[in-house]
Amino acid sequence: MKNLKIKIGKTAVLEAYLINCSSQIDRIAERPAIIICPGGGYERIVEREAEVVAIKMLSLGFQAFVLHYTVELGSYPAALTELAESVRRIRNNAEKWQINPNKIMVAGFSAGGHLAASLGVFWQDAWLARELGGDSRQWQPNGLLLAYPVISSGIFGHQASFINLLGKDLTQNEKKKQSLELQVGPAVPNCFIWHTAADQTVPVENSLLFSQALSQHNIPFALHIFPSGQHGLSLATQESAGQAKDINAQAAVWPQLFEQWFQANINKSEPQ
Repeated sequence: MKNLKIKIGKTAVLEAYLINCSSQIDRIAERPAIIICPGGGYERIVEREAEVVAIKMLSLGFQAFVLHYTVELGSYPAALTELAESVRRIRNNAEKWQINPNKIMVAGFSAGGHLAASLGVFWQDAWLARELGGDSRQWQPNGLLLAYPVISSGIFGHQASFINLLGKDLTQNEKKKQSLELQVGPAVPNCFIWHTAADQTVPVENSLLFSQALSQHNIPFALHIFPSGQHGLSLATQESAGQAKDINAQAAVWPQLFEQWFQANINKSEPQ
């Protein structure tokens, strides 16, 4: 495995975990890629949702990346532009890193799920193209993996995430714009979503509302709701656990479910 750290913008770092790219060892010409956005309420980066998830994705055949994005109070849209630039950087280096440029997934956990879903709903927006410069297809994600995501800024919202993202003086219009179930359109990519019904920090209604919006716009998605488990399970195994409550045998099957979904829905398809 090769490990690289790539600076994105002023403060973000994209850490790459690459399966050996030597053609003498690795005969697979192109692999899918996945960018992991850990959670932390837009206040910090939760390490239990970073490297350990990347290593799991390597075992599933992905070239894996972890984005350590900006988490300064009121820094929107810094993290979103960093994620978009990360997709573009990977796509531009696809041949070098043995990546299929049409199979770049974006994954997010908790507030990182909000970040990943934000790129999914906003990637075509003109304002983002003005921020980055270039063709929006350069940072178009080919699919989303959302784990117990922050989605809604309404009654089910994790309000601290939106304060950290937008600042303490956020307006209702700014807050509504970040309620992503209201922003879904026909350009959102296929989604794999999982949550637990028992989540008391980011209620499962966040995933339900987003899935309902996807359904209304005929966007293909898979939604898995596990009956037990607290917020922030990560892999839900011993490897990612911070405490015993982070281990949950039912939820721990999500990587296998994701792999099956990916093979059936993304790995066989190419973008229009």
